[in-house]
Amino acid sequence: MKLFFDTTVLVAALLPDHPHHARSFPVFASATRKQAACAAHSLAEAYSTFTRYPGKERMSAEAASLVLQGIEQRFTLICLDGDEYCAAIRRMAQLGIVGGAVYDGLVAACALKARADHLYTWNVRHFDLLGAEIQKLVATPPAL
Repeated sequence: MKLFFDTTVLVAALLPDHPHHARSFPVFASATRKQAACAAHSLAEAYSTFTRYPGKERMSAEAASLVLQGIEQRFTLICLDGDEYCAAIRRMAQLGIVGGAVYDGLVAACALKARADHLYTWNVRHFDLLGAEIQKLVATPPAL
């Protein structure tokens, strides 16, 4: 089974005070490169979030970089090549996807490239806009 992780789950898993930490951390902790993947772009999104997170959990650049190494060790990183990137944007334009949801569309394209069985996210609404092929993959991390 190939699990794919959206940035929202990675961030929640690694911030102990995050509201979704309790459900995100167990699936993160069980991840191995053989059965789990994330978009390479999610590293940049997570870094941005960790270094701008409000309150006491905000990380320094150095601390965020170290936390990202944990993601790199547990997950296969999936990148889109130029043609795949352009095709994903054209698909989103056809679907009428605008604004920040475009980043979720790129994550979804990476999940398809990885042949994921499940795409874990806390942003289900954005992913549901991406059509039936993505909708059937989308799930939140399971409750314990």
